Amino acid sequence: MFDLFRRRDRAVRILLGAILLMVAASMLLYLVPNYDTGNTSSPDQVVAQVGKETITVNDIQKLIQSNLRNQRLPAEIIPNYIPQMVQDMVTERALAYEAERLGFQVTDQDVRDMVKQMVPTLFPDGNFVGKEAYAAMLAQQNITIPEFEDSLRRQVLIDHLRRVATENVVVSPAEIEQEFQNKNEKLKVQWVLLKSDMYAKESEPTEQDLKAYYDANKSAFQTPEKKNLAVLIGDQAKLQAAIQFSDAELQSVYNQMKDQFRVMERVKARHILLMTQGKPPSEDAQIKAKAEDLLKQIKNGADFAGLAKKNSDDKGSAVKGGDLDWITRGQLGPELEQVAFSLKPGQTSDVVKTPIGYDIIQVLQHENGGLQPFEQVKGQIESQMRTQKAAIQMQQIADKAETALKNDPAHPEKVAADLGMQLVRADGVEAGKPVPEVGASQDFEQAIAPLKKGEVSPAVALPMNRVALAIVTDVQPPRPSTFDEVKGQIRTALLASRTSQAVRKHAQELYEKAKADGNDLEKAAKSMGLTAKTADDVTTTGSVEGLGSATSLAEGFRRPDGSLIQPVGTPDGTLVYKVLAHLPPDPVQFAAQRNSIRDQIKSERARDRETLFEAGLRDALTKQGKIKIRQQAIQNLVAQYRTS
Repeated sequence: MFDLFRRRDRAVRILLGAILLMVAASMLLYLVPNYDTGNTSSPDQVVAQVGKETITVNDIQKLIQSNLRNQRLPAEIIPNYIPQMVQDMVTERALAYEAERLGFQVTDQDVRDMVKQMVPTLFPDGNFVGKEAYAAMLAQQNITIPEFEDSLRRQVLIDHLRRVATENVVVSPAEIEQEFQNKNEKLKVQWVLLKSDMYAKESEPTEQDLKAYYDANKSAFQTPEKKNLAVLIGDQAKLQAAIQFSDAELQSVYNQMKDQFRVMERVKARHILLMTQGKPPSEDAQIKAKAEDLLKQIKNGADFAGLAKKNSDDKGSAVKGGDLDWITRGQLGPELEQVAFSLKPGQTSDVVKTPIGYDIIQVLQHENGGLQPFEQVKGQIESQMRTQKAAIQMQQIADKAETALKNDPAHPEKVAADLGMQLVRADGVEAGKPVPEVGASQDFEQAIAPLKKGEVSPAVALPMNRVALAIVTDVQPPRPSTFDEVKGQIRTALLASRTSQAVRKHAQELYEKAKADGNDLEKAAKSMGLTAKTADDVTTTGSVEGLGSATSLAEGFRRPDGSLIQPVGTPDGTLVYKVLAHLPPDPVQFAAQRNSIRDQIKSERARDRETLFEAGLRDALTKQGKIKIRQQAIQNLVAQYRTS
C-alpha cells in the first residue's frame, strides 16, 4: 500500500498529515456557516489540567476543526465525541508527564531532526528555509511553531514510555502451538436448525387471546399526545441560486485572501513496487532483474496498469493499476521523490532502488506550486461567498419567521409566502415519529415537545442546509388506546412470544429424543418431520451454509466426538447439533504460521498491557491530584456544539 512510502512512526504520520492538508479546506472552514445560538465557553477556559499543563476550550476546538476538515467525523455527532476527545488529550499529557518524571528527555536537536525528516521541503539542499516560512506553513493549519514542536516532544516521550510499558511480552512455544490448534482445528457436525416460521401456525393467537391480553394489560396501552403543526421550511440552496456577485467583488476577496490560494507542487503518478524488505539478500539480484524486465515491457508498449495489478507488492495501489493519486513533496522517500518530481508527464523512470525495494514510477500529470490565478479559483470563491451570504440570509429569514408567526399565529401560509419558505401541514405528529419534509430530527422534536397550542418553536437546522420552525395549531392529549387501535400490535407481540417458546420447546424435545436413542439426531429429526444436515469441515472462524457463523458451534470444539449438544440460540432460531468428528490441523502449516501467530499474540498482549497501564496511570495521577478535569466546562462545550 502507499503507506509503505510514508513514515512508519505513528506520531510522524499524524503530524505530517496535519501539515499537508489542502489549503482550500481552511477557507471552507472559515466560510461555512452555523446556526450558533451563543457561545457558552471562552477559548482560554481550562477544561482539564495534567501537572502544570492545561487543556483549554481552544485546544479542543482546534481538534474538532481538524476532524471536520478531514471529514473524519460528521458535524452532527461531534458533541458525542467531545468527552472522549478530552479523555484522549488527558491520557496523552499524563503519559508525557510520567515519561518526564521517569527521566526521559527530548532535546531541541531531536525535534529539529524529526522536523527535517518529516518535512524535507523545509530543508532544500540540507539548509533550513527559515523560521518565517516554517511558521507560515503551520499557520495554514492554525498551528504555531511552539504548539507543533510541543506536540512532537510529547509524542516522542509517549512512545518511549509505551515501549517500556509493553516490552518483554513473552509468548511460550506451547501457547503458540495451542493457538495454532484453536485457529486451524476443524469440526464436522450434524445439525438441525429450528426456526420461528415453522411453528407460526400453531402459535397463532385467537381473537379471545388478543382481547384477554388487552384486558389484562389495558393500562400499558396509551395513545401518546399528538400535535397538529404548521411547519415553515427554509432552503439555503434556493437562496444561494439567486445570489450573484460581480467580478470586482470576487477579485477583491481574492486579493484579500491570496495566501489561501497558494498550493504546493505536486505530481499525479502510478508505480510498480517489488519488495526486498523482509527478504534474504540472496534474492536481491533476482528481484532487480524482474523489475528491469517489467521496465523493458513498459518501454515496449505494455500496459502499465495491467503490469502493476499483476506484479506490484504495494497491494493498496496495485488494485488501482499502481495509482498513487496526487503526491506532494515529503510524501515519498527521498530516492523516489527526486525521480518523480524530475519526470515530465507521460515519462516513466528507470528502476529506482529504495530502502524497501525496487520501484518503477510513471508521472501522469505535474502541477507547479505557487499562487493559483484568479480565473482558476474564481468559481470556488463565488461558491463559498454564496454559501456564506445565503447562510446569513437564512438566519435572518428564520428570525423574521419566528417573530411573524408569534404576531400572527392564525396565518402561517402568509408568513411562508412573504419570506419565500415552504409550508407543510403535519397533523397527528407524535414523539419519535418523523415529520413530513422534516424527517426524523431529534433537535426538531425537542423544539416542539414543550409547546402548547398557538406557541412557536425556535428555528432548527436540518440536513442539506435547511431550517425549520413550527407553530402548534392543535393538541390532542394522551389517552388510553382502544382494543381496535392496538389489536395488530398485540397480535405481533403474542405471536413472536409464542413462536419463540414453541421453537425452544421443540428444540428441547428433539434433543431429548435424540439423547434417548443413543444420540441419533437424524432419526429423532425424522420422527418430528425435520431434516438433519451435515456441515462441511469448519474452523472456529468459518461459517456453515444455511447456519451462518461457526460461533454457535463453540461448545462442540470443546466436546468429544459423538457428543450431542444442548439447544443453542442463533440469530435465525435454535440449533441442535451433534459432533461427528474433530479434524486436527495440518502440522505442515505450523511452521508457516508460527511467527504470525506469535506476533499476533504479542501484539494483543501489548495492547492489553498498554490499556491497563494507561488506565492505572490516569487513576494514580487523579488520586495524587495531578489530573483535574472540569466536567462543567466539558458540558458547556458539548452544549455549544449541540446548538451550533
